[in-house]
Amino acid sequence: MSIAVATPASDENVLHEELRKLNEARLRPELDTRSWRASLEKETEQRLLEDEFLESARCEIAARAAAAPTHRDGFLAWFEDLRATGPGQGDPLFPYLEREATLDELRWFLRQEVAGEAGFDDLVALTQLRMPDRAKLELARNYWDEMGRGMHSAMHGPMLSRLADALGIDQQAEVVAEAVALGNLLAGLAYNRRYAFHAVGALGVVELTAPDRSRMVNLGLKRLGVPARDRQYYALHATVDLRHSLTWNREVIGPLVAERPEVAVAIAEGALMRLRAGEKCFIRYRRELEVAA
Repeated sequence: MSIAVATPASDENVLHEELRKLNEARLRPELDTRSWRASLEKETEQRLLEDEFLESARCEIAARAAAAPTHRDGFLAWFEDLRATGPGQGDPLFPYLEREATLDELRWFLRQEVAGEAGFDDLVALTQLRMPDRAKLELARNYWDEMGRGMHSAMHGPMLSRLADALGIDQQAEVVAEAVALGNLLAGLAYNRRYAFHAVGALGVVELTAPDRSRMVNLGLKRLGVPARDRQYYALHATVDLRHSLTWNREVIGPLVAERPEVAVAIAEGALMRLRAGEKCFIRYRRELEVAA
């Protein structure tokens, strides 16, 4: 099947390239203090664009989020149901990747995945700032897992990069705007403390919904003869995120909602924002790969 090339001229591409630059710049350790004023003025412009993007994404799902229960048990049941009923769940893209996709098509898909990877470890680290102790401890445990429990070879982020290298994926190649937007959404929620509870929902729903998709991608790579050592990222996330999701819901979301019921809507909004952004990616990927809906 043919694979189309993203069109960089669209307004959406321009916006998300600008936000990608913002996230690279504000999170990268630097030494230059001489140009701080110009840098701050530029960042202010970019952050206004970011807030407009985040609010637009929030408005898309606000009505559904407003219907979420605000007591602990009811909210957890509502949240866990997103695994089956949330935007993008059960998308036909992933059975196609598992059973039919060519290696070139999987390479293209993985290039988008790399672009949308905002660094889950850093997102968790940003999200845990000043959270209540019980939630903070679980976020710390999650972070330690993401960091390979102190072993470089077991760090989750580099596993995806190693897969990309093994498959000869050009990580500088152009990607579709939806993939970049997904990374920008997660970074924006985690970086801005007024969206801290949205970030809890967004990251929690990643843990909730990733295992099924990861399993199918892993099986597709296995079908095409990719060695187990190179498939480690997807094989791991097909299993470990099941445990992460259970403890995230029990130790982070449940206690936060029990203590402050008003945060339930923000957590719900963050979860739905993340799922909606993923759904947009899946729709675009199917169009590019010519996969039937």
